[in-house]
Amino acid sequence: MRTGAGADADTDAGAEATGAPPSLAIDEVDGGGAIATITLRRPRVANRLDPADLAAIVAHVAQADADPRVRVLCLAGQGRHFCGGFHIGAIDPAADGAPGARPSDRFEAMADAMENARAVTVAALQGGVYGGAVDLALACDFRIGTPAVEAMVPPARLGLHYHRGGLERFVSRLGLAAAKRLLLGVETLDAAALLQVGGLDRSVAPEALAAEVDAYARHLAGLAPLALLPMKRHLNAIARGRLDAAAIAADIARAWASEDLREGSRAWAEFPPT
Repeated sequence: MRTGAGADADTDAGAEATGAPPSLAIDEVDGGGAIATITLRRPRVANRLDPADLAAIVAHVAQADADPRVRVLCLAGQGRHFCGGFHIGAIDPAADGAPGARPSDRFEAMADAMENARAVTVAALQGGVYGGAVDLALACDFRIGTPAVEAMVPPARLGLHYHRGGLERFVSRLGLAAAKRLLLGVETLDAAALLQVGGLDRSVAPEALAAEVDAYARHLAGLAPLALLPMKRHLNAIARGRLDAAAIAADIARAWASEDLREGSRAWAEFPPT
């Protein structure tokens, strides 16, 4: 996974002082497959997401989806914080109040695109995860962070009703009680609290974050895609109460008929090694 200053070597020379749009890198890994990484590149403003960034992330997810090599999609942010959420100052209620045109609608579409990505998704979290960034992180399948991570969601302070997809993600990922603490109580949850409720899957030292995410992404990329990728999709559907019985039956049958299963069975017959 590409993170830190090295990932920004290709920043456009004319980038604004606040940074550059999210980037996409796709790297092949040994043993087949590839890992895609979307990097948020506005560290001077805590990687807040400008309106154009939402469309850029959707386009990056679509590009990764269209590449059959990609089995894992990582999401990372440069600098001290993962992401400060949507740039609230960019909202013009008079111009952006129509359904479908509201920034919240576009943000929901972006977070939904991340949740529905074909690849298994891994978020690398550091520092602040604020506002819509919490929703974006929860849209990922796995979240690895540092002890300095904290999450806070302020819509109840701003008079902003959160979008439906995000509310569903908060409840399905964290449970109703934790969702209410964040969305109604506007509490700040630290890394220890996030680990307890499922907002983080593991916590590692800051200097180990990039290596830990890269190692886990490579582990996932090495698994059998005919089982890994469909199960990811069906697990998310089950969490939403929207399982497609015909689709899961077809994917089960496809996996049973695959060479992946035969190879996996042969390898498992030799486990544990002597």
